[in-house]
Order: sequence, then structure tokens, then C-alpha cells
Amino acid sequence: MTVMVVSGTGTEIGKTVVTAAVAAAFRDRRVAVLKPAQTGLAPGEPGDAAEAARLAGAHVTPVELARFPEPLAPETAARRAGLPPVRPFEIAEAAQKLATEHDLVLVEGAGGLLVRFDGEGSTLADAARLLAAPVLLVVPAGLGTLNATALTAEALLTRGLECPGVVVGSMPADPDLASRCNVEDLPVAAGAPLLGVVPAGAGSLAPADFRVRAGSWLAPALGGNRRPG
Repeated sequence: MTVMVVSGTGTEIGKTVVTAAVAAAFRDRRVAVLKPAQTGLAPGEPGDAAEAARLAGAHVTPVELARFPEPLAPETAARRAGLPPVRPFEIAEAAQKLATEHDLVLVEGAGGLLVRFDGEGSTLADAARLLAAPVLLVVPAGLGTLNATALTAEALLTRGLECPGVVVGSMPADPDLASRCNVEDLPVAAGAPLLGVVPAGAGSLAPADFRVRAGSWLAPALGGNRRPG
């Protein structure tokens, strides 16, 4: 697992916090967090890669390939800004270079798996295929997540991409019935094991507390010590 892609079923579902948690769990390794396309931020504002490194620790190298100011899909944001888009081969080349200097490279996507990165319709899935990298799927907890998870898992399967498992990106402190049931049903929808449940608000923890607690949210396959159930 030199390179792992972190994708999801949509936006604002906890991908950055999950990426940070995995990076924190592998605190005895050299980890890089690669954000191919950061949208919705002005120059100088800390992006997702920097936030993951802030939470996870000094062993993490944050890398951002491109930044576009409007909070839109990467292809749309690049076009509107008059800037060149990020191509899948550029993502793959950057990840491969980082892999020569790090033990683990986490590539965090923008939005869902099939969000367009360029005018040809390239997606994060194309970069994952070039890298032959597994795609960790981050999903929301509540009602509607099973269908979105199944659709994304099917998209991965039809592209010959491995999904090692799913992680709930933000579990409410007082989950409703759907959220509680989904913990059991998500592995069926994804055809892959549940590898973690990250509590809502985890990204607001002090970094030291985040690092101590991260392993308890994740299964051993992601460097943690969370038991099933």
C-alpha cells in the first residue's frame, strides 16, 4: 500500500479528516498527502493537504498540484479561472515521485469519484487506474448513503479498481436509526469491509488529541485498532 487514493460519494463528507486520521495512524511512517486539485480557496489559505498535515503531525508532507478560486468541480473551476486543468497522468506522476521518498502516499480527491478534472472527462478514477492504486471510499452515515455507496462501488468495479473498504466520514454523536443501521449495511452496499467510523467534529479536535484518538476510529488495515462492530 505505497499509494492509496481517498475518494468518496460526494463532497463535504469527511474525506480530509479521514485522510488525516489514516496519516496519523501511520505516524511511524513517512507519509505524503497529495491534493491534486484544491478548489474554493484563495492563494495563501491553507488547503485540505495542509489541514491533514496539521491534524496528523510533522511526519506528513502536504502537496497540492493546483488551486482554483471558485468552489466548483475541478474542470469547471479551472475553465472559469482560465487555468490549465489537472490531468490524470500529472496526478500519477506526482504520486509516483512522492512514493520514492515516502512510505505511504494518500491522494485525496475532490468531491466524488467521477467528478471531472478536465475537458476530456477524466476523473480521479483514471488517476487511480494509472497508479494501480486502491481506492478507499469515504461515505456519509445517514439516509441515502447506501445507494450512493453502491453506485460508487460499482463504478470502481467496472473500472477494475480495488476498494479495500469504506469509512464513515462523520458519525453523529447521537446517530439516528438510519445511521445506526447503515454501519451494518454499508459493507454489503460497498462489497467491501467497513474500515472505520470517524466521529462528527473530529476535525475540530486539538491536533494532539486527534493523533491520540485517530487509531481508535480505524481498523488495523488502516493502521488503527478499531474492532468490528
